[in-house]
Amino acid sequence: MAHVIKTDDEAIAIARELAATFAEGAVRRDAERVLPVAELEALSDSGLLGITVPAEHGGPGVRTATLGAVIRELSAADASIGQIPQNHFWYLDSLREHGSPEQQAFFYAEALAGRRFGNAAVDARGPNGERERATLRPHKDGYLISGRKIYSTGALFAHWIPVTALDEDSHRVAFVPSDAPGVTVVDDWDGFGQRTTASGTVLLDDVFVPAEHVMRVKRAEVSTFRTFGLLIHAAIDTGIAEGALADAAAFLRGYRRGGWPGAQPEKVVEDPVVIQLFGELAVLTRAARALLESAGDAVDRARSAPPEDFPELAAEAAVAMAAARAQADRAANRVSAEWFELAGASAVREPLGLSRHWRNARTHTVHDPRRAKVHDVGNYHLNGIAPRSYPR
Repeated sequence: MAHVIKTDDEAIAIARELAATFAEGAVRRDAERVLPVAELEALSDSGLLGITVPAEHGGPGVRTATLGAVIRELSAADASIGQIPQNHFWYLDSLREHGSPEQQAFFYAEALAGRRFGNAAVDARGPNGERERATLRPHKDGYLISGRKIYSTGALFAHWIPVTALDEDSHRVAFVPSDAPGVTVVDDWDGFGQRTTASGTVLLDDVFVPAEHVMRVKRAEVSTFRTFGLLIHAAIDTGIAEGALADAAAFLRGYRRGGWPGAQPEKVVEDPVVIQLFGELAVLTRAARALLESAGDAVDRARSAPPEDFPELAAEAAVAMAAARAQADRAANRVSAEWFELAGASAVREPLGLSRHWRNARTHTVHDPRRAKVHDVGNYHLNGIAPRSYPR
């Protein structure tokens, strides 16, 4: 059984302890694409995978901002490990909004026991470029599900794979055991960044799922579900920025700039230009962290509000999260790339692994472009139009 965390402070403390150990092997795992199997077992045992389970189900029900801090700490150490539980927490949150009491009780208990939830949400495209939707067909006391899913982050390491699918009249999520007959998880992710997320393919061939493990998604007109998911993305990018900034500082503190023959090498950290430019990168990173925490608190305010206040506060939370996501994107990409301008050629040596932060930032941010988040913020403040509660 996994440890059960009791408080927000304990969750953050454990995340920091784990992050310190995960950081030790991060360069090698990235360079050699060593999957973090042992590290994920440690994550399960730590109790961190159960921190969003509500108190009425035996969990600590931590603040949304605390979850952001946990993901940020893990991502600063190893961004792949920070991303792998992204969908774990997203589907636990989906249970809060869409699950039956019986589904909540069962799957929350699984999370508290350290069971990992993966992801099989994105349908593969067919020869004509159209999505080939996974489908559910009634069968006995449940359903048969078939389809091909891509970008299935976390599925290779999961005990449960939530699969999105369509039946005759609705959108559903089927919670499928990863070892169920007919399930094949293919480790074919080959991105140049986030290399060990194993965001590959899931194949489903008439996989039987009992009815009690199939959740119907009832899309409300206004929701914080999408906003919650964006928080995890923003936390990953903020963590990448913090990890890049820390590694850059460590390198620059030991770097000497050579002068004329016989001259004493100069410490680059004493150069006012270097200090100024590094300060600009630190400001970007600190702003991303502040916006991340603020957006997490905005989600909690909306969720605890009376019904008449919920739409307004949910809109504000969505805008706050879009701003956090935009800032985290900028911080991760700029910090991980621009600090190299302050160093010499020795900083790009492959054994140092310092390019991984830029590759991770570039990879993670391309699927959810910053321009869309900036548009959401501008459209709200200029025209009073809130971001959508669900993606199209």
